[in-house]
Amino acid sequence: MLLAFAPFIAFAAIDRLIGPVEGLFAGFAVSAALLIRDWSQGRGAKVLEIGTAALFGALGCYALFADPAWSLMGVRLVVDTGLLLIVLVSIAIRQPFTLQYARERVPAGVQESGEFVRTNYVNTAVWALAFATMVAADLVLIYRPDLPPRFGIILTVLALLGAFKFTARYPEHRRAIARSAAPLG
Repeated sequence: MLLAFAPFIAFAAIDRLIGPVEGLFAGFAVSAALLIRDWSQGRGAKVLEIGTAALFGALGCYALFADPAWSLMGVRLVVDTGLLLIVLVSIAIRQPFTLQYARERVPAGVQESGEFVRTNYVNTAVWALAFATMVAADLVLIYRPDLPPRFGIILTVLALLGAFKFTARYPEHRRAIARSAAPLG
């Protein structure tokens, strides 16, 4: 699942080094490469990867042809909002984005259990909260330009780190609860 965030890392790096349009297209290129990799290995495309490719492709084309006067924070706000929307849409279409990654790591018998699916809805909701935090940080920095940029960086890192840690630990927590609730015998 960490690899799914590579387009956002590419966007951030190229945006800082060269500019926003190039950053958006770098994000699209990495997204497209991930999709091609999955298809070439016989795996289906994932909601997050499709959404990311569409997001970066559409924003890159818009930026190229419309030449908006986006600030760095403006571009980050649009990208982070797009990511939040992708995650929320994955929940709305009943395919929480973490479910597709989790299914690659568990036996087939576990994949359809109600507990497994519920766990992935919770994990995806936690990611939505992390991305909402990033959007909020972007908005604060847009409306309070006197704040240091590290404010947004710190909130972003804390939100992402919290979501990663939660996603890593929550399934085991749920399994421990299920084991303790199982009748002895």
